[in-house]
Amino acid sequence: MNDLTYNLAAMPSAASGDRKPMRWVDVRLLRHARRLELGLRGDPQAAGRRQDAAGDGCVLPVRAAPRAGDPASAVQDVLATGLRRAAEDVGIPLSESQARTLPQRWGTMSVFGDVEPMLAALRADGYRLAILTNCDEDLFGETQRSFRAPFDLVVTAERVRDYKPSPTHFHHFRRASGARLGEWVHVANSWFHDITPARELGIPRVWLDRDDTGQDPADACARVRSAADVPDAVRRLFRP
Repeated sequence: MNDLTYNLAAMPSAASGDRKPMRWVDVRLLRHARRLELGLRGDPQAAGRRQDAAGDGCVLPVRAAPRAGDPASAVQDVLATGLRRAAEDVGIPLSESQARTLPQRWGTMSVFGDVEPMLAALRADGYRLAILTNCDEDLFGETQRSFRAPFDLVVTAERVRDYKPSPTHFHHFRRASGARLGEWVHVANSWFHDITPARELGIPRVWLDRDDTGQDPADACARVRSAADVPDAVRRLFRP
């Protein structure tokens, strides 16, 4: 489900009005459920089936995803609908309580092991860290508790009343941070929700391709397979 965005931004100094360089990172696909047991029936291999998921960005199945600009559906409802429809696709009936497993157990999903060292390296390099997520405030609050330090800026779907791949998150981040176009890097796992809109907006972008999707890497400025390689990729993009 999710991923990661790195924003190198220049922000105005509150004291002087001068632009003070500040580097930002927005992260998706940070968490995953190693064993999110659904207790499904109706399929000989359904019992104990794993629902692999990644955490904070809420990448939604296409059939379940709300339309851009339509904030009517709460993210928890969308997640339940997506799980129910995915189960239908493989012939597994779900009760309402089973369909709610993913949002109800959101806080049990663990952070990928390469994420905290990456965040530490970026902070040591002087980067500020931000999140652009399709989650609501409550779900991201659970996500935030999984990390050792808070993020400097968070942009949720609930706050902007929209969902990526709509550009609303990116425009809100630019206004909130004071960053100008080209002054931040977006690093993300989701090709559809993040890399594509970042490319269309002309934002420098690093693709954390954990899933080895086979998409054309030329649409990203850099492609990495592990969060451990993200700091070097960001440094290369902003090398004088």
